[in-house]
Amino acid sequence: MSLIASDHFRIVVGLGKSGMSLVRFLANRGVSFAVADTRENPPELATLRRDYPQVDVRCGELDVEFLCRADELYVSPGLALATPALQAAAARGVKLSGDIELFARNAKAPIVAISGSNAKSTVTTLVGEMAAAAGKRVAVGGNLGTPALDLLSDEVELYVMELSSFQLETTDHLGAEVATVLNVSEDHMDRYSGLPAYHLAKHRIFRGARQVVFNRQDALTRPLLGEGMPCWSFGLGVPDFKGFGLREENGEKYLAFEFQNLMPVRELKVRGAHNQANALAALALGHAVGLPFDAMLSALRTFAGLEHRCQWVRDLDGVAWYNDSKATNVGAALAAIEGLGADIEGKLVLIAGGDGKGADFKDLRDPVAANCRAVVLMGRDRELIAQALCDAVPLVRVGSLDEAVQQCRALAQPGDAVLLSPACASFDMFKNYEERGQLFARAAEDLA
Repeated sequence: MSLIASDHFRIVVGLGKSGMSLVRFLANRGVSFAVADTRENPPELATLRRDYPQVDVRCGELDVEFLCRADELYVSPGLALATPALQAAAARGVKLSGDIELFARNAKAPIVAISGSNAKSTVTTLVGEMAAAAGKRVAVGGNLGTPALDLLSDEVELYVMELSSFQLETTDHLGAEVATVLNVSEDHMDRYSGLPAYHLAKHRIFRGARQVVFNRQDALTRPLLGEGMPCWSFGLGVPDFKGFGLREENGEKYLAFEFQNLMPVRELKVRGAHNQANALAALALGHAVGLPFDAMLSALRTFAGLEHRCQWVRDLDGVAWYNDSKATNVGAALAAIEGLGADIEGKLVLIAGGDGKGADFKDLRDPVAANCRAVVLMGRDRELIAQALCDAVPLVRVGSLDEAVQQCRALAQPGDAVLLSPACASFDMFKNYEERGQLFARAAEDLA
């Protein structure tokens, strides 16, 4: 039975992927609702009108009086809660909610909830593969892949959910079996008043959690805990009680739990210290929900990484090429620069730039100076990055991605790696980060 009142009127605000999943969920339960979108022609409008012609839909500027007819608004993650029409409705007593809150009310199986500025897609996918290897009927999605409400099923034994800060803003009580914030660094500063506001949004993931996992190397990931809350940690140092980390024995580095070596790091297919941290985070989350180590380690040995996330593209003349187009913020780029930089013989030739989303790039300077031979800059905010990097390494400015690839070919030396890790969103030049990564990989593969 669905935990949703049938006598309330609801409005779905935003008709994208998650909005359409809300429409399907509400329609299937026969409850009364309408749809609104700030855009004149939202992406799913044709689908809505074809499949649900009876649903009232309003496109264009939000009408406060219309919104106030609802008991509850399900707001798209893409629409800021600070939008004046939403604030006006909330001031008049309308509840602002979202698809994750509704999912949490209706999910019958335990939830593994994963957020963070970076690496959440990789860790979410990994935990899902670990659960499948353990024979669990697992559903993976949320901010990654399938919208949360489309995953609901009585057959599911475990939900593994990637959740963004935008989704968490409208989630009052998630009630996850285990929750984590993998890391916190500046992102979406065009939407938040500053890092504290962004940090608070991320930490909503811990509301009602039965267990937590935190990153020992990032104090901002550790929630304020009640007494007796089961708590696990991960980090690249030597682990202690209830900790996952790295141990060294006879010159060999191991993934480890407490005082026990689990597997040699060299058996991982994915490269770099940041991917070792991702593996440890996934082990901590899996262990918290009772997945056996043999199944989790088997999944780790076969995991080759996700597309556009420090993905190996090719080797040419002793130079490796990596596509990390998913690095749409400074923290993600830092993880790749430091992680890959420590894992190669030579230096990195970095491609960076795009839409910086109001970020401060100063934290790039020292890691770039330590790990990079040169930086090739493109996109709208390339001069902001150039100012932050100052004279750390030679800088080359280009007008296109193809030109960037050609410049990297000329700059890189045997033993080096070329890394597309832009530290910026792609929307100033590309449809999305996937297109940016695909075009980079194609240009690299076309080099003779």
